[in-house]
Amino acid sequence: MKARKMLATALALSMAAGLIAAVPVTASADYSVSELQVNIWDNNQLAGLQEIADAWSAESGVKATINVVDWDNYWTLLEAGASGGQMPDVFWMHSNTAQMYMENDLILNLDDYIANDDAIDIANYYEGIVDLYKSNGVQYAIPKDHDTIALLYNKAIFDKYGVEYPTDDWTWEDVLAAATAITEAGKDDGIYGYAINTSNNQDGWYNLVYDYGGQIVTDDHKGTTIGSDEAKAGMEMMRQILEVAVPQTTVAETGTDSLFKSGLAAMITQGSWMINTFYTAENSADYAWAMLPYADRNGNGACDEGERQSCYNGLGWAASANTADPAAAYSLISWFCNEENQKKQAELGVTMAGMPGISEAFAGAFEGMDVSAFTKIEEEGTLYFRPYTRNTTVWEDALQQAGGFLDPWQNPSDPALMAQACDNAQAIIENAIAQE
Repeated sequence: MKARKMLATALALSMAAGLIAAVPVTASADYSVSELQVNIWDNNQLAGLQEIADAWSAESGVKATINVVDWDNYWTLLEAGASGGQMPDVFWMHSNTAQMYMENDLILNLDDYIANDDAIDIANYYEGIVDLYKSNGVQYAIPKDHDTIALLYNKAIFDKYGVEYPTDDWTWEDVLAAATAITEAGKDDGIYGYAINTSNNQDGWYNLVYDYGGQIVTDDHKGTTIGSDEAKAGMEMMRQILEVAVPQTTVAETGTDSLFKSGLAAMITQGSWMINTFYTAENSADYAWAMLPYADRNGNGACDEGERQSCYNGLGWAASANTADPAAAYSLISWFCNEENQKKQAELGVTMAGMPGISEAFAGAFEGMDVSAFTKIEEEGTLYFRPYTRNTTVWEDALQQAGGFLDPWQNPSDPALMAQACDNAQAIIENAIAQE
C-alpha cells in the first residue's frame, strides 16, 4: 500500500522525536515558536475551531493558523509531510490511518504530557476513541469529538406526494415503503424517495448490518460476521431500498448531498458532522431529522435492544513527532480537548464532544432546526464504534470493487448477487486481517 511504504520510509526521520522530554504545561509556558500550523479537512468546523484556538492564542501568545484541506488531499499532504519531515504541527487523526502513523512514531507520544496536565484525564473520554489512538500502551492522540447518524428528509417532497413524514418510530420497512411510494409518484418529475452513496459506509449501509445483528468487524478486531444470515438480512433490506433509490451511476456523478439539496431525493442518512451543510442550505426550512430507523427483528412492533444502532466515530487531535515546539503543540491539543472547550464546540455546533454526557448543547446549536435525533439515539439506541482493523482501508477499498459489493450496488434487482457479495466480503475481510 502506497501510504504504508511512504510512512515506513519516514521512520528514520522521526526517531529523534522519542528523545523529547515532556514539558509540564502551564499558563505561563514560554514557547519557542510564534505560530503553529493546524490542519483539518472539514470547512464546516473551521469558524468554531478557530474561535476556540484564538482564545488559546490570546493566553499563550502563539498564533494558531487552521488550514482546511479536502479529505483526499489531506492524507496525500500528510503522507508527503511524513516522508519529508514537514508535517503540520497539530492535526486530526482518523481511524482509517491512525495505526500506521502511531506504529512508525510519526506522531507525538502524549503520555508524559497528559500525566503532567491537570486539565486532561483520559478516563473521561469515550473509551473506544481513546483505545483507537493508543498503540503499544502509548497515547498518541486525545479524542476530539464523537458523531452519530440520523435520517434527513425533505418535508416538501413528502407533502407533494402525500406521504407521511418519518418519525423516530420508523423501521427500515417504513423507509422502504415511503421511498417506494415517492419514487413511483415522482418518476415523471425525476424525484426519488431515497439516495445513498454506497461508498459512504459509516453513514449508510454499515448501520443496517448492525441493526439486523451482523458485524462488519468483530469486537476484538480479529474477524467479521458479514457473511452471516443476520448481516445478509440487513444487506437484503439495503438492496431493496437501492431498487427504488437514485441509481448509483447518478450518485457517483452528483453526490447524495447535492441530490437532496436539489430536491431530487426525499431521504438520505447523514452524520452529525454534516448538519451545517443542510442548515445553511437555501431550502433548509423544508428539512427535518429523525432518528435512524430500526430493524424490527423480533416482529413485535417495538424497538428492542440492538435493533437501532448508530455507527459512531471520533477524531483525535495529534501532533507531529517533529514539531518545532512539542510543548506548544500539546498545549493547543489540551486546550481543544479540555472539558470547557469540549462543551464550547458543542455549543457552537462544531461537533459533539469527545467526552460522554456533555453534548446536550449541540442539539440546540442550530436555531430553527431540530437536530436532537443525533443526541437522542445515544439514550434510545445503541452506539457501535466504526469498525476498524490495523489496515482498514485495505478491506474497505476491496469491498467497493468487483468481487465485493460493486455488482449488487449497480444491479440491485438480483437478491442472489447481494447474498454472494456478503460471502465474498466475509473472505475479503478475513484475508485482509490475516495479512495485517
